[in-house]
Amino acid sequence: MKNILFLSAFLAFFSCQTQETNPELARWEAQAEQVEIIRDDFGVPHIYGKTDADAVFGLLYAQCEDDFRRVERNYVWAIGRLAELEGEEAIYSDVRANLYMTEEEAKQAYEKAPDWLKKLCVAFADGINFYLHTHPEVTPQVIAKYEPWMPMFFFEGSIGGDIERISTERLKAFYKENKALASYDAQQELEKLLDEPKGSNGIAIAPSLSESGNAMLLINPHTSFYFRPEVHVVSEEGLNAYGAVTWGQFFVYQGFNEKTGWIHTSTFVDFIDEFEEKMIEEDGMILYNYGGEKREVKTQEITLKYKEGEELKSKSFTIYRTHHGPITHKGENGWVATKINWDPVNALVQSYTRTKLNNYAEFKEMMNIRTNSSNNTVFADAEGNIAYFHGNFIPKRNPEFDFSRPVDGSDPATDWQGLHTVDESILILNPENGWIQNCNSTPFTASGAFSPKEEDYPNYMAPDQENFRGIHAVKVLQNVEKLNLDSFLALAHDPYLPAFEYLIPELKQAFASAGKGKENLKEAVDLLSSWDYRTGLNSVPMSLAHFYGENYQRRFRSLSRFINPTGATAPKPVEILEVLEETLAQMDADFGTWKTPWGEINRFQRLSGDIDLKYDDNQPYIPVGYASGNWGALAAYGARTFEGTKRLYGYRGNSFVAVVEFGEKVKAKTILAGGQNSDTNSPHFFDQAQRYADINFKEAAFYREDVEKRAEERYQPGKR
Repeated sequence: MKNILFLSAFLAFFSCQTQETNPELARWEAQAEQVEIIRDDFGVPHIYGKTDADAVFGLLYAQCEDDFRRVERNYVWAIGRLAELEGEEAIYSDVRANLYMTEEEAKQAYEKAPDWLKKLCVAFADGINFYLHTHPEVTPQVIAKYEPWMPMFFFEGSIGGDIERISTERLKAFYKENKALASYDAQQELEKLLDEPKGSNGIAIAPSLSESGNAMLLINPHTSFYFRPEVHVVSEEGLNAYGAVTWGQFFVYQGFNEKTGWIHTSTFVDFIDEFEEKMIEEDGMILYNYGGEKREVKTQEITLKYKEGEELKSKSFTIYRTHHGPITHKGENGWVATKINWDPVNALVQSYTRTKLNNYAEFKEMMNIRTNSSNNTVFADAEGNIAYFHGNFIPKRNPEFDFSRPVDGSDPATDWQGLHTVDESILILNPENGWIQNCNSTPFTASGAFSPKEEDYPNYMAPDQENFRGIHAVKVLQNVEKLNLDSFLALAHDPYLPAFEYLIPELKQAFASAGKGKENLKEAVDLLSSWDYRTGLNSVPMSLAHFYGENYQRRFRSLSRFINPTGATAPKPVEILEVLEETLAQMDADFGTWKTPWGEINRFQRLSGDIDLKYDDNQPYIPVGYASGNWGALAAYGARTFEGTKRLYGYRGNSFVAVVEFGEKVKAKTILAGGQNSDTNSPHFFDQAQRYADINFKEAAFYREDVEKRAEERYQPGKR
């Protein structure tokens, strides 16, 4: 009895000590009581909360369970502390973050937020902090405690979004050496051409083209694999959103609720401008000329930490801002300020509000907040509407200036003149043809013959060019009759590759005119000439065409001249044949023979949950028949070699994918590349990989009764 009394007293004392050490614990535990997490048979978390804040608390807790390191890294990057993790080379990424908002400014923005948003920001921080409290074996690498102001740095949904367009190399040249750096780097441009395109596909189908008479939506982001998990978040305050959430964010970024669905595709709308400032030094002050008056350049001292070995060191910078924005680099004519969208509170309001709307009218009203700068949006709803919004944050400019180049910041006429409204922007609603597509391509083919007309809009509103994915989407949609979820999926994975519709006939013609003495190429040319331009696991021409296309780009830069007026000169036949000859030799050396089927080369492999994955030709893999978006594959699968490999391993492309039908009840099928959890010991680490390769999507459990039927595990945060 004495021992029991002593133990009880000890536990009570320990509990009091813990509460004193962590006074927030009682709040966390009380909120956890309001949350239930149900994991289904694929590990997808279905989070149920009393309030939206409860649901956000549970959402962040569940994300940390699945991949805390990705949640952590996104915030380390966003708030400007990456150098503390990766060393001094990353410090100019941190400078960039502070140029647009310092920690103190983020705190000020948070304080100005509406109360309902503050509650969600608090729940965000509490959910992560409670996870760390209940998982003492997890050691944070940089951020020991998460704070409600942190989402101010990470507000749109697409990590990087606008700010990643600011070159850290040019920042470094200016803030370290006070020199200009050429904006064009030939090697970097070539690498971009060969890299798998970033972006997404969105396709909306009107009731007239669906078997059920309901609108349908394809949600098909192309990101790096494991960039977003699949989640379902529900509250008793009207939240019921399903889809993909960027690690560490508290709103579904691409997805659907019972009444509406949305997919964002990266836009090329011009929403960033560079202003050349005329600097003046006077009486020890730095001024700039604006409209004939001298204005003071705002300066601010910041001190950033960076890792060196096991130590943390620090470095101080003076950063500069004009009314146009921060000074980001030095150009031909002096200092350059770069202006981008930076309105974190309204951006978070828009991002979260989007998940709770009921129809097109509400969705359009939300879009008029106009803070989603880096995206287009394809939309469908249960009322049968389909729509497309090209861009969202679009500054109005004086048409007398060319804003594709730096403009004179001393001239007030170059200032932005407000923002275009949604009605002034490119908008498509319920086109007569019954479909809308956007694949990061021009909006002027988004609905075939019923697309907007280029001449009706200023150039900066849609500089987007056509691409092979856009051509492919139009090709398959023009022949659509009546779709259901399964045939919609098949359409989204159509194996045709339109780029080779141009490349292969050119090769054939080159061989016909300059192939004398090149008989060693005849078998390959004949094989490609008889190919139907469709990818597949067993296809040898697919393998050959892929490497030929890559080498063609290396030699002649871009394939854009085939589909866009560029003025580029076509290569000579002898040069084209040289590329084929090099390709055959390369494939013989790497694979033993160029006659190697695509599925033996193109692989899906996940050996660990690391953010930077390693690949091994000798380890198990899943053969994949998909192909690169560079060739026009709708189901894009970016694959390349890695250190120590000859085979290609997927790293970017189809990640989270969903097809959704809106009616009396919403129906959806989804897939997630690989699996939900980053732990190699989890049954959900790689359990969707074969389904992903086979286009065997799972049914999304949206309604509570369906979630209950497929429940594998249920728990409250902290009690798993």
